[in-house]
Amino acid sequence: MPRKLPKKDVVIVGLGWTGSILAYELCSAGLDVVAIERGPWRDTATHFAPGYAADELRYGIRLDLFQQPAQETYTMRNNQSQVALPIRQFGSFLPGNGVGGAGVHWNGQTWRFHPTDFRLKSHIRERYGARKSGDMTLEDWGVTYDDLELHFDRFEYLTGISGKAGNLNGRIVDGGNPFEGWRSREYPLPPMTMTYAPTLFAEAARKLGYKPFPSPSANASDVYTNPLGVRMGPCTYCGFCERFGCGNYSKASPQVNVLPALMRMSNFTARTDSEVLKIELDASGKHATGVTFVDTNGEEYTQPADIVLLCAYGLHNVRLMLLSGIGKPYDPQTGEGTVGRNYCYQTNSAATLFFDDKNFNPFIAAGALGMTVDEFNGDNFDHGNVNFIGGAGINCIPTSGRPITRRPVPPGTPRWGSEWKKATKDNYLSSFTFTSQGSSYPLRGNYLDLDPTYKDRFGRPLMRLTFDFPENDVVMSRWITSKMEEICKSLAPRQYVLNQVRTPYSVVPYQSTHNTGGAIMGDNPKVSAINRYLQSWDVANVFAIGASAFAHNAGYNPTGTVGALAYWAADAIRNQYLKSPGPLVRA
Repeated sequence: MPRKLPKKDVVIVGLGWTGSILAYELCSAGLDVVAIERGPWRDTATHFAPGYAADELRYGIRLDLFQQPAQETYTMRNNQSQVALPIRQFGSFLPGNGVGGAGVHWNGQTWRFHPTDFRLKSHIRERYGARKSGDMTLEDWGVTYDDLELHFDRFEYLTGISGKAGNLNGRIVDGGNPFEGWRSREYPLPPMTMTYAPTLFAEAARKLGYKPFPSPSANASDVYTNPLGVRMGPCTYCGFCERFGCGNYSKASPQVNVLPALMRMSNFTARTDSEVLKIELDASGKHATGVTFVDTNGEEYTQPADIVLLCAYGLHNVRLMLLSGIGKPYDPQTGEGTVGRNYCYQTNSAATLFFDDKNFNPFIAAGALGMTVDEFNGDNFDHGNVNFIGGAGINCIPTSGRPITRRPVPPGTPRWGSEWKKATKDNYLSSFTFTSQGSSYPLRGNYLDLDPTYKDRFGRPLMRLTFDFPENDVVMSRWITSKMEEICKSLAPRQYVLNQVRTPYSVVPYQSTHNTGGAIMGDNPKVSAINRYLQSWDVANVFAIGASAFAHNAGYNPTGTVGALAYWAADAIRNQYLKSPGPLVRA
């Protein structure tokens, strides 16, 4: 029998970006809040000290900061005709584990989704007609870019983003992204100082008529104090960002930007090393009474609360809703149901260039230091004469020169031995890679559900992923790659190599940890699991915040939009729900 704990106003599942933002906002409103985090406590000073934070073997190879399959894994298949099998070693994507979540191990690339992304279904039909989207299950998000602009701004100033505005209140500004949605003010910090590779890339792009701009970066370009009074130090360009914590207080993370202020609040409690098993519902099934969780000793607890906030990694949010009976599970055969619907990923390609006469010093790097070409992202170009929708940003962001994982060698080089060593020596300094990060649009047959066979260590069904790259996205990515090849040719390298998106989708090689959808937001309860305020249509005191709410994935990193939605939901809870608990939108 679980031990019942004293009731709280709010229980939060997960203490990453969304959990820490919601906790701070609701504690500031006077609520008694507890956050339950499956992984361990981590803070910058003791866990990411510069003396050992840059341990590539521990963090980059052995994945010390990440979820391990023994804790929880997923089953995977490409389509319904296959039998899904458990993922025994994470490769394609790497879910975080512990306080800070993905906000610890990310690179820091912080984008706003385009205004058309939030009304994608309507926009595509208005511009191209309903037939253009084919069999994709596009949906509007129920919220607009104008609704979210203030909240994008709040997240960027919380995290000290380095960048250059391209659209200030509708006025296009030289040096920034001319395709971005309007922003009410400049970035809090100026762009980072560019290294040679992105500088050369930008020069080539300009010669082709494009307008490259500095990629928005959560790697601080200067000293910064955020609105919570927490300070950041300037980035040292060490190149240990992705898969690593930052011991310099230079890469934005919950530990750097929120937790120092949150942990001072007497009405906040964090319970770590504790896994939520289920959201508890009353007899009606329409009201959550709290959650049940288990600690590392195997002891179970019930945490009663008036409000339950799902702030875990997106896949975990969806699984908890399915395990708890919140919302109707999606059925791809009938198209009915909402939870598990519109699972999307990211559609990427890359180009690696080898030179004889250049030195790029790749070890001078940062996770979001680079230049971007956005002419071919989203609907920034006319799709009338192409047989796809969507697009990709073309990004030259050399994130590292780490010695184990960065060994660029030309095709045909042996994988070990003296020839491989020589090729490594000859090409390490004189090569660089740039990439495309493409949109991922939903199909009826790409979805999440509970596996009928495999269970976790608590006897709960594993999450099953059914996914393959839609033909639309593959065609889009290959078209974008042809544009990348033009940039390659203009740079006149000794040799260049294009790496296209590979089908069918495989969970083995790393591609992106940008898993989205499954509990999407919208204004239609028949096709969305949560409403425009990220509140469950079925259980009004449950909110699901994170990339699980995305109705599709755009050609940008999701964190900026996740942060904006966290502030949007917090504002709705504080200013609407607390005054009148219940549905904020009538079904």
